[in-house]
Formats: sequence, C-alpha cells, structure tokens
Amino acid sequence: MSDTTGNPLDDPAADPFEVAAQAAEDIARITGVARHDIALTLGSGWGKAAELVGETTATFPATEVTGFSAPALAGHVGTLRSVVTPRGRHVLVIGARTHFYEGHGVRRVVHSVRTAAATGARTMVLTNGAGGIKHTWTPGQPVLISDHINLTGASPLEGATFIDLTDLYSMRLRDLARTIDPSLDEGVYCQFRGPQYETPAEVQMAKSFGGHIVGMSTALEAIAARQAGMEVLGFSLITNMAAGIQTTPLSHHEVIEAGREAEPVISSLLARAIGAM
Repeated sequence: MSDTTGNPLDDPAADPFEVAAQAAEDIARITGVARHDIALTLGSGWGKAAELVGETTATFPATEVTGFSAPALAGHVGTLRSVVTPRGRHVLVIGARTHFYEGHGVRRVVHSVRTAAATGARTMVLTNGAGGIKHTWTPGQPVLISDHINLTGASPLEGATFIDLTDLYSMRLRDLARTIDPSLDEGVYCQFRGPQYETPAEVQMAKSFGGHIVGMSTALEAIAARQAGMEVLGFSLITNMAAGIQTTPLSHHEVIEAGREAEPVISSLLARAIGAM
C-alpha cells in the first residue's frame, strides 16, 4: 500500500503487528516463498550485496507491500527482493528504509523489521553508512556494531513493554563475521535524529558517551528486531570521518561516493557472512 493511498500505520488505532502480518502475507503472495529465514536491510553503500548473496527469485517495489513507503534518500533502491542462498536459506533483502527524520513516525521506521519477523526471519542484518570517530578508521572501512546509543528520544516500544537489550548485537554473529574477515573492528553506534549532520560538539559528546560511529538509522530498527525475538547483526560502512574528526565539510555526495568505491569489498564480506549463517 503506497503513501498515495494512505499508510495504515498512520492510524494510531492500528495494530502495527497486524499491519506487519498483512505485509508478510503480501510478500509470500508476490514471491511464492512461504517463509524467509534471514532479513537484510541495505544501507548506503551496501546495495550490491543483494546480487552476491544468492539467486534472486523475485524483485518488486516495496510500495506493493502493505505499510511500506517509497525511499526518500538517494542510495536506497526502493525494492524488496527474495533471494535463496546456495545453502537453501531464503533471504528477504530490504532496499527501502524509512528514516526517522522523514517525520513519518517510529512505526513506519521499524515496519520493515516487523514485517521481516512476520515472514519468519529469525536473523536481522542491519547495515548503514555512517561517520567514524576512531582516528584509526578510514573512509570505506566496514566495522561491526557492538552496541548502540539511541539519541533520537524515541522508541518503537509502546506502553509498558520492557525488552532486555544487554546482548542486542549478537556476539555469536559478530564472531561469525570475523571468521570471514578477522581484521574487522567494532564500535558503538550512536543514532541521532538528523537530517542535519552532527556538529563537532555533538560528535565529541557521542565520543564522551562511549560512541565510535554516528548516523541516522539502525538503533530503532535493532530495538524492534529484539522485541520480535530476532538475532541482530549490524555493520556500518565508515563513509567519512565525523565532524571535527574530519576537517572538510560533510555531504551526502561524499557518503554515496565512499559507498560506491567500497562496494565490491563490503558486498562480498556481507554476502559471505550471510552465506555462513
């Protein structure tokens, strides 16, 4: 259901999990796949991974599925894809991410994750392009997310819903990723509201809190994934050094270019990690 006909998640009386269940039925009907095992959200720079994960059996606009929106950001393809790995695992590849700064509310931000869970996926792989704080990192470097700090002031949890996030980013899956690339570093991801880039002072604040990566996605989705009982693996592509660490002006063009240059390496890494699951 597209935005032009009204999104059911905009109705405060709607049950977001019922909307996700309807979306999962749409995906099963369109793809002919009754159940997906793994879900993968492709952030800026990670798009080519879908072609390496396995055989694509269906690709379709996300707006054909209940509750999904067209992407507002360059670098996101706006499609959903069903892929089968060489080991016979069905992967739902999400190329349509709704960002919190778009102003549609948290329900729409995490709808793709809840839909993935409703399709049967028990593993959620979240990727993004982000700014790096560690001086040892360089643009084009992939890093694992070990934890996050949610600076949006929002949560996908509604009412008295208490979810333990102690081990939100799976150590098992991070160890698995390091068997593919032992050089992988990891860090704490800080999600800001956006859409403006962080100021140098905000970056230093994040650093003082224990953050290593700054961006505008992922944390809210990860919380929703844990609520749904999914195991979470997170990757950030360091597309630039964060403000104050990097002395030149920041731009989305820089993010896209860094992702394009790193795409062959990071896509192979991601595909191999998913293939080992």
